[in-house]
Order: sequence, then C-alpha cells, then structure tokens
Amino acid sequence: MKNKELENITPYKDSGNQKKEQVAEMFDNIAEKYDFLNHFLSLNIDKIWRKKAIRKLLNFNPKIILDVATGTGDFALSSYKILKPEKIEGIDISSGMVEVGKKKIIAKKLQDKINLQTGDSENIQFPDNTFDAVTVAFGVRNFQNLKKGLSELLRVANKDAKIVILEFSTPEKFPIKQLYGFYFRYILPVFGKIVSKDNRAYTYLPESVGAFPNKEKFLKILKELGYKKVAGKSLSFGVAHIYTGVK
Repeated sequence: MKNKELENITPYKDSGNQKKEQVAEMFDNIAEKYDFLNHFLSLNIDKIWRKKAIRKLLNFNPKIILDVATGTGDFALSSYKILKPEKIEGIDISSGMVEVGKKKIIAKKLQDKINLQTGDSENIQFPDNTFDAVTVAFGVRNFQNLKKGLSELLRVANKDAKIVILEFSTPEKFPIKQLYGFYFRYILPVFGKIVSKDNRAYTYLPESVGAFPNKEKFLKILKELGYKKVAGKSLSFGVAHIYTGVK
C-alpha cells in the first residue's frame, strides 16, 4: 500500500485529531497494560526480536543512542544491558508510556544512563549529527508521515552511524500468512480489548501492519532518503523484520 494509506490508518476513526495525536491517546490509554500484553500476546518472542535487533549494533560500539518511539523503555533497557553505552535518550509521543518507562528505569537505578521524555519522531528536538546510533522498535508504522520521520532519524545520526528499525510485517508464505492473519484479526483484538479496555488499540495494530510497506518497498524508501548499506532481515517467517542502514 502507499504511504498515504498508512497515514490514513488511525486508532480512532471518528476522532477529528491527527494520526499522531490519536496514537498518543491510544498508548496513553493502554500504557499500564502495554508490557503485559506485548509479551503475552507475542508469547515473549518480541524479547528475542529485540535482542537480535540490538546485536546489529555490537560492532559499532555506540556511545550515545537515541531510541525513538521508546514506549515503556523495553528496547532502551535491553540496549543498555547488551551494548553498555554512555547514554541512551528515549523519546515517545505518549506521555503515559514514558511515565511507565521512567518507573522501570528508576527501579533498575539506571536514570543516569537512560533518559526518557515525551517527543515527536517527526520533529526530534536534538541537533543534527548527535547520536552514534538510532533505534526504533515497533514504532515507524505509527509515524503520521513515514518519510518525514525516517528523515529525522537520519538527521540526528552522526556520520557513519547505524540506524536499526524493528517492525512488524505481513508474512507472504502459506500457511504462516493465513495463521498470522487469523490471529491478528480475531484473537489478538479480543484479548487486547479485554485486558486494555480500549476497543480500538488492538484492531489498529493489524490494520497498521497491513498498510505498512513490504520489505522491498521499505528498503527503497530508505535508499531514496539517503540511507546507505540498507538491509532487511526476516524474523519468525516474516512476522517481523529488522531493517538497518548507515548515514
């Protein structure tokens, strides 16, 4: 599907707000239940995906990392554990998710190493060429303007810095495609609604994944924006992908 169609996929269709405002509202609504649902509904496979994505940065030894769409800080916490950088800055459009993340970081006494704050991925409040690495886990499909958000990731990265993007995708091979589609459309929304009490949060998820560009199209977008050495690695039969590029 075209990027415009992705932009039009929103959590609350009857809302008069822009997509980014609706995404912030949605994650605010489910912030307290997000971690439980994330791990439960993925059977903890999401933890394995995160570790694989983070290990893409091991040879780069980044000292300062930006984690965009940081949510409750899971990716930032895992990044610190594996990479031991000097500092990780995390931004997310949902203040509710950020507050949950801050509590987790304080509990682990890592507030001097990991800083989370509310921020817009399409207008990142950091100067050009600031970070040795930039990461996004399950967040780029929520960008209101995909290309603008991806351009911002590149802008704040240092020369030769690596950008790592972990995102859901739609499997293309039988029978995974059919099983995945059934789970995403019928199982996940029911459990998500029961636990989170938000009718739309877990129906928006499969809609946004379905509208997201496939591997070839997404890599083409990255190249067009100036990303170098782009690559995509399939995870769990195409349920997710790790995308990498260098500034």
